[in-house]
Amino acid sequence: MNTILIISSAYGLMIGASLVIILSYFFQLISKKTNIPSVLLLIVLGIAINYGLKSMGVEEIPFEGLVLEVLGTVGLIFIVLEAALDLELTKEKWPIIWKSMVVALAALIGSSFLIAAFINFTMIDDFFTSLVYAVPLSIMSSAIIIPSVGGLEEDQKEFMVYESTFSDILGIMFFYLLLGNAGSDQMGAVVGNVFSNIGLTVFFAVMVVYALTWVIQKITGDAKIFLTIAILLLIYAVEKIYHLSPLISILAFGLMINNPKLFWFKGIRRFVDFDRIHQMHNEFHLLTLESAFVIRTFFFVIFGITVSIASILSWTVLFYSLIITVCLYLVRLLFLWIFQRKNIFPLLYIAPRGLITILLFFQIYSAYPEYATESFDRGILLQVIFISSLIMTISLIQNGLGISEVERSRTTGDLTIIESNEQYEIDEEESEGETSEGDETKDSNN
Repeated sequence: MNTILIISSAYGLMIGASLVIILSYFFQLISKKTNIPSVLLLIVLGIAINYGLKSMGVEEIPFEGLVLEVLGTVGLIFIVLEAALDLELTKEKWPIIWKSMVVALAALIGSSFLIAAFINFTMIDDFFTSLVYAVPLSIMSSAIIIPSVGGLEEDQKEFMVYESTFSDILGIMFFYLLLGNAGSDQMGAVVGNVFSNIGLTVFFAVMVVYALTWVIQKITGDAKIFLTIAILLLIYAVEKIYHLSPLISILAFGLMINNPKLFWFKGIRRFVDFDRIHQMHNEFHLLTLESAFVIRTFFFVIFGITVSIASILSWTVLFYSLIITVCLYLVRLLFLWIFQRKNIFPLLYIAPRGLITILLFFQIYSAYPEYATESFDRGILLQVIFISSLIMTISLIQNGLGISEVERSRTTGDLTIIESNEQYEIDEEESEGETSEGDETKDSNN
């Protein structure tokens, strides 16, 4: 009894959370040495914690549903924001951007409906509910891919970073749009609701993001980044209450911070301090990097806690998981062959499922319990994550690459595969005062 009281106390929770984060850091080091994805180690840690808690008489985590819903919402916001901060929209990158986006969208939709058909045939009678469970399984994990593909050739590396990022963003939007239109019986009504929803959201997002970007560059206090995060959380909650798609606003904000000259056209550039926006981009990048590490750690551990060993060892669960995995790779092969043509391998095998899959899966049980069903075994989710991660690891090792991280600058947060950002300086004829050649050279070097 005393042990249970210690574990459930504030200090016990602090000790446990600190140990989990420390172990997660060491798991990253182990991953670089052994090529075992750290997420697998975190899930195993969660399973071990689950058995440890049960041996001490703790059957469930207090307020598990609420904790997961809050962490899941914050996690989605940070993941989309981090992804948007990595997307540099330039003419030179347009070919790889549109190819990766089309492959990500086509694979997402194709996999979702194919897997939904299989789930509907074998486990769940209702096709719509089957589709709700299939969408999370169809989303690639940028949280696993980006820290793993540093050894690929430059064009392959860029393609995987963009594709996994688009898969995250498009998959999350598809999931919430699907559930948001669950009550519509007619296809025309669904299509109308989707486009009107997106239209209103985009209009609201543009207005809010322009205003927010202009306001925060005027803030001189030390807490401006967390103040901005609080505003983004507020915007997300308000849009969610009115059944809009708030992740579009988060995406628009991240894209504007990373590509300001694309959004602030010449007529209104005099209202913008591009150097300040560039500084904000760096600060946001570092914040999202650190936050993503913590969120990724706790979600994989909590997921491991919720999974039972019995379901993992079930031959039926393994069979279903293998069929779903085969569906994922068949669809991926088809669209890589159509749009990529060359360099399909080893890109085909780099398609692990992970953080977003778990986040959305938890959302079904916490935010949409009407679609929660015991017919779908949670072990399938874990098996698919395990199998897809192992396939990626084996493929990288066979190609002599191994798990190699896409490095980021700790001072700017930029991916090394992304060339230096467009200089955030106003052209000489647009600036209020003249700038000397020496100052221009200094700014360019900075």
